[in-house]
Amino acid sequence: MIAWAIGNGQSRLSFDLTSITDYTVGCNALYRDFYSSELVAVDRRMVAEILTSSYANPVYTRPDWCNEFRDSRVRSLPDIPFTGPQKADIPFHWNSGPYAILLACLQYPKEINLVGFDLWGDQQLVNNVYKGTSNYDPVSHRAIDPSHWIYQFKKITTHFNSIHFIQHQTINWAIPDEWTSIKNLTIKYFPV
Repeated sequence: MIAWAIGNGQSRLSFDLTSITDYTVGCNALYRDFYSSELVAVDRRMVAEILTSSYANPVYTRPDWCNEFRDSRVRSLPDIPFTGPQKADIPFHWNSGPYAILLACLQYPKEINLVGFDLWGDQQLVNNVYKGTSNYDPVSHRAIDPSHWIYQFKKITTHFNSIHFIQHQTINWAIPDEWTSIKNLTIKYFPV
């Protein structure tokens, strides 16, 4: 089995999502442009938005919030299968991206492709396809510090070391130093 985790970084615009025929886990407002197998939304407002749409597949959110949404599509996010001493190890400090990757891992595919997981802001500003739209930061918002995402992804790849991860990116994307030692990760650059 091959799986895809789809984030909302702007590099995603360079990739044809309609070419994907495998299992997909998307983040937040992805449903606006692509119908994924499952969605993750850890923001209450985003869950509410998704539930008002025609998206009919499962929507995963924080366990504490599931009872707020009386809808059969809403599911509880799984427990993180490892612990650690860092703030980034606490489930509340996980956002939709790492949880989407974790959900894909729990399907136990041989390969997980990552699209739209850019990490870095665009000229110190937020890097998101949906910036400036409902339930998202304005286009002038500062870039988000990616240190938690970098740490969490490395822990995921270490824990699920039999899965091959492929990060699809633009040619000028810089891999985090912390990821250079990950043996089950390949960076695949989009054609120019």
